[in-house]
Amino acid sequence: MPRLDRVEHQDLLDQAHVQYRALRAAAITAGPGTPVPTCPGWDVAKLVHHLAGVNSWALAALNTAPDGDRPGAEPRPEGWEELLAWWDDRFTAMNRVLADAGPDAPAWTFAGPRSTAFWIRRQAHEMAIHRLDVEHALHGPEVPSLLFDPEFAADGVDEFLTVLLPRAAQRDPVDRVGRLLWHAADAGRTWEVALVPGEPPAAGPAVGAATDQDTTAAGTADALYRLAWDRPSGAIVSGDRSLVDALPRP
Repeated sequence: MPRLDRVEHQDLLDQAHVQYRALRAAAITAGPGTPVPTCPGWDVAKLVHHLAGVNSWALAALNTAPDGDRPGAEPRPEGWEELLAWWDDRFTAMNRVLADAGPDAPAWTFAGPRSTAFWIRRQAHEMAIHRLDVEHALHGPEVPSLLFDPEFAADGVDEFLTVLLPRAAQRDPVDRVGRLLWHAADAGRTWEVALVPGEPPAAGPAVGAATDQDTTAAGTADALYRLAWDRPSGAIVSGDRSLVDALPRP
């Protein structure tokens, strides 16, 4: 599989489909009333309700002019079976549009490049992280049977740090000062994040030797992916852990 910072269009489409199918199967196994411990206050039905809305909204965005107004949300069915069928329809339609359009078609987005490449990436990681949530609903705090591909997970870390974190900080400003290093050894990737109150977090690939970091998060790309999204993780955090915890999540 090629590096996902230079990803092939089909690779992320495939990931979105694989994660969606696994997520859907786990949700049915768990049942709609099962609590989702990694999404406090949610049960599986609420998580599926959220995902169906996300896919429907992404589909609406793909049918909106790149410079158009923010699309609205469709009402979703409340019944479990009806919701599952509605979700299937919206996910399938969204994936078909993305497959037909390719990665370079202009598109309305809420961050990042205004092209379909944004939505391909966003939906793949949306499905993956929420698949993890449903696995936690089934299995509890530990989900050792699910390990994300290192390059896919590293791409998820990159999307979080460089695209979603600055946007989240607009809504929930960071009031801390510090520098964080994220190192995914198995993917051969390292990022630096600089926090300055009143400014959006500045994140990008680490350049040169790291000598002045306040915090280092290290581990597999899978572990850092989970840490970035504030899910149970085996990543090792050294230095000031509170800087990681202070990062706003989307």
